[in-house]
Amino acid sequence: MNGILLNNADTVITVTEDIPAGGPVSFVFSGRQKQIFATEPIPQYHKMAIADIKAKADVLKYGERIGYATRDIFIGQHVHTHNVNNK
Repeated sequence: MNGILLNNADTVITVTEDIPAGGPVSFVFSGRQKQIFATEPIPQYHKMAIADIKAKADVLKYGERIGYATRDIFIGQHVHTHNVNNK
């Protein structure tokens, strides 16, 4: 396991190690192990999308809104200040 999902409503996970583009990320969702692949490098302790997030949609972590997408974000992409506004 190299991804942490904090709430089943979340649209992002936190990765626990550097993930290269194409690298697998495993996490637990609803008691089952899931695996998705990073579409770009994800630095350790950063967020990765586990669901497609449309521009202007809420980004969810901890089951709460942590910001909104400033552009479309797709499964496996790095989620950070370049594509999320937290205001």
